[in-house]
Amino acid sequence: MGEAGVTEEFFARRAAARARLDAIDPHKRPGGVEADPQRKDWFEAVYRLAEGDAAGVPWAHLAPHPLLADWLATRRLDGLRALDIGCGLGDNAEALAAAGANVTAFDLVENAVAWAKRRFPQSAVDYRAADLFATPEEWRGGFDLVHECYTLQALPDTLLDRAAEALAGLIAPGGLLLVIARARDEGQEVGGPPWPLPPSRMEALAVGGLRCETLEDISATNAMVRHWRAAFRRDG
Repeated sequence: MGEAGVTEEFFARRAAARARLDAIDPHKRPGGVEADPQRKDWFEAVYRLAEGDAAGVPWAHLAPHPLLADWLATRRLDGLRALDIGCGLGDNAEALAAAGANVTAFDLVENAVAWAKRRFPQSAVDYRAADLFATPEEWRGGFDLVHECYTLQALPDTLLDRAAEALAGLIAPGGLLLVIARARDEGQEVGGPPWPLPPSRMEALAVGGLRCETLEDISATNAMVRHWRAAFRRDG
């Protein structure tokens, strides 16, 4: 899945792109949070400045997130209605579809959606441009599985309560919210964005009728920083 041949040179281009993008990220400067809370202008700049080079998109690894791939390795999703939040270049959405789900995937940035469609022209995934805070009415309560990876940690803390409510509102009775995010200790100071989530922020995702089913604190390895992987269930 995804393109082969991700090399050290790819990651060198990635590091250079990251530095350029940090330099224009308003959230790296005082007042930026108020100027563009959702960082939409910046996310649009990421995909525009990448000019078709996936190395220019810092979170694009041309493969499903390893914690999602690990989760999928022990289950099938045949026939489930799944929604991938902030789909980027589409690798996670394609993994959900390969596991048997009927997948809708959206991103805030239209260029990201178009790019995902180009990468997977035969895909059964329904790729859309949409806003987590203003999703289509027909999506409300419409999904058996909602997968969120790295969107929450890209938002300022002031938006996380609204984001939690928005995620919960998408899940059908009996459905599951699966969240993958970078982790930090309560009270630990971090630079950002991205802003790794503390335990209280993970626990706060149990809103709108959701209950926490599992919360895994996954230690850092040589290949990956510390992460959360959590599942929240809406009882049917």
